Amino acid sequence: MPDDQPKTSKLGLLLKELLKERSLSMRKLSELTNIDTATISRIINGKRRANPEHLQKFADCLDIPIADLFIAAGYSIDQRKEQQYSDIHSSIDSIQSILESSELYNKTFTIESVEQQLTKYELYSYTEEGKETILNGFEKKLMKVGSIGPFISQFKDMFERFRLRNGTSAELAIIGSALIYFIISVDVIPDYIFPIGYLDDAIAVKLVLNSLSTKA
Repeated sequence: MPDDQPKTSKLGLLLKELLKERSLSMRKLSELTNIDTATISRIINGKRRANPEHLQKFADCLDIPIADLFIAAGYSIDQRKEQQYSDIHSSIDSIQSILESSELYNKTFTIESVEQQLTKYELYSYTEEGKETILNGFEKKLMKVGSIGPFISQFKDMFERFRLRNGTSAELAIIGSALIYFIISVDVIPDYIFPIGYLDDAIAVKLVLNSLSTKA
């Protein structure tokens, strides 16, 4: 038996469990991810190894940390299990590990780097130019990245709130910072670094939602 077969089978078991928990069929998962049903079946049954693009789409659709899928599929990621982190910090560790192994990006990824960008964009969202960037650029960016995944849904909700001016000036500025972060491709992790180019956008959403909850 090939060395990667047990790892692929482990992924298959995880996907079966996730599909059962979410009452999804392989055909429905195919519709949501645009991955052929036969391909999904082969991955689940251990006859094909999932590539990073498959894993990204599964993670977005099934609302599971992509690091969990990478490990199940046999990709090497240092989880540092001896330490306890929040969900966000755990994601940071996984992101940095993948960045280092990708050899495409040699900068350290931190929450602070995302927060700094959000602060800058928060000020920008107050301007007419910033507002126009959001109102004219969101749908275009959405078409580019697709509409699958929990953080995409959260961006959509925030865009509607921003468009309808539903909130205080401070709240709308915070929301605007996340939307601009998503729209502008020059962010903390460049979008072209697959498969994690959009994970910092997801973290930006979490940071903004946390900030909004403290102001509620």
